[in-house]
Amino acid sequence: MIGYVKGVITHLFGDSCYVDVHGVGYRVYVAASTRDALSEGEEVTLYTYMSVREDAIQLYGFASMAEYDLFLLLISVSGIGPKVGLGMLSGMPAESIMLAIYNGDVKALTKLPGIGKKSAERLVLELKDKINKLGSVSASDEVTPTAVAQRATGVAGETLAALLSLGYTEQEVAPEIERLDDGTKDVSQLLRAVLSSLGKGR
Repeated sequence: MIGYVKGVITHLFGDSCYVDVHGVGYRVYVAASTRDALSEGEEVTLYTYMSVREDAIQLYGFASMAEYDLFLLLISVSGIGPKVGLGMLSGMPAESIMLAIYNGDVKALTKLPGIGKKSAERLVLELKDKINKLGSVSASDEVTPTAVAQRATGVAGETLAALLSLGYTEQEVAPEIERLDDGTKDVSQLLRAVLSSLGKGR
């Protein structure tokens, strides 16, 4: 098994990249979060999972061990293959996936590509107790809404943290954040928009 590849990015595609390792080009499939962090011509280390099927051998790469570990947990669930697991990580930040599983938020999980209600329920049932064992979460750092929100980055993550501090729950506000975060708002604008949409204050 190939644990990681370290080399130069020569080509970037929508869902994959070529990594030149001493003259050998590996095609590595990556989640959107990893893809967005890559640039052609730069040296990179990607932690990899090798999928072997009768008709194909494919490498899936991750910029961090935390994302790699979560991917391994996801594909350990029946019905969740590497492509679906990668699609999940492209459709939602790793922290949000962890939070949804921990809170049993089936509705949020079913918004991810390839995840139906039964798959979402299996994810919660099989992984809820395993989330805290990920490398990014210590035994003393439970995956509570506040803990995950503090680790989240970007406007959506900061907005979530602010709303949780006001007493809202992740289940209440996450769908509205996702719907209203169009990439043009800063934290204060997104926060006001979500509060206005919820139609109530605390």
